[in-house]
Amino acid sequence: MFDLEKPWPLGLDRRSWPYFLVAVAIGLAVLASIDVAASRGAIDWPAAWRAPFFFITEYGLSDWILIPSLALAILLRLAMFPMHGVWKRATGEAAMISAFVFLGVGVPGLITNLLKRLVGRGRPSEFEASGAFSFQNFVNDWQFQSFPSGHSATAVATAFVVGFMVPPLFPILLVVGIAVAISRVPVGMHYPTDVFAGIIVGMLGAYLVRNFFARKNWLFTQLPDGRMVLKPLSGLTELFQRAS
Repeated sequence: MFDLEKPWPLGLDRRSWPYFLVAVAIGLAVLASIDVAASRGAIDWPAAWRAPFFFITEYGLSDWILIPSLALAILLRLAMFPMHGVWKRATGEAAMISAFVFLGVGVPGLITNLLKRLVGRGRPSEFEASGAFSFQNFVNDWQFQSFPSGHSATAVATAFVVGFMVPPLFPILLVVGIAVAISRVPVGMHYPTDVFAGIIVGMLGAYLVRNFFARKNWLFTQLPDGRMVLKPLSGLTELFQRAS
C-alpha cells in the first residue's frame, strides 16, 4: 500500500488526485454520520478501558519532536563551522536529518492548526451546549479547534518522516500513529471525522516536505524514474565504521 519511494502515497498521481479527494469527502461524510455515537459511546467507557488511551495519546504531542529536532538542527549547524573533513560532513548530515524531522512533522502541524482555526469546530466537551456540529470560524479558542486532530497528524507524520529514512521502522510507527489517532476519541478530545482528517493531513504533509527536500537535493534525491530516495550519508557512515 505504501511504497515510500514514490512521490505520493496510495498510488496518487496527477490523474488520481480528484478521485482521492472525492474518496476523502465520502469518508468524512460517512464518519460524520457516526461521530456522535462513537464519541459519546467511547467517552462513557469504564475508566479502566479508557486509561491506556490517555497514556498513548501523549505520543502525539508535537513538542516531544519539534523542540529537540529544532534544537539539534541549530546546534549541529553551528558546530559545523570549526570542523573539517569527515566530521564536518557527518555533522552537516545530522543537522539535515534533524531539520527534516522538524519540518516533516512541523509543516503538517502548521497546516492542521490553520485548519483548526479556519473551521472552528467544537470539541466533544462542547457537545451538551452546542452539539457535534457547532462552529466558531477564525476567532476561537482550543474548545473550538477540533477539526482536524493535531495529535493524529503529528503521530502519522512522524511515522512517515522516520519511514522515509529508516523504512523497516515504518510499519511499527504507523501502527503506533494510528493507535494515537484512535485514542483521541475515547479521551474526549476529538470526533472520528477529526481523527480521519488529521491522518490525511499528517500523511500528505510529510510527503510534501520529503518531496521538497528531494527537489532541492537535500538529504533525498529524485531518481530518473521519479522515485525519491535517501542520499548516501557518507560522513555518518564513515564515522560509524571508524567507531566499529
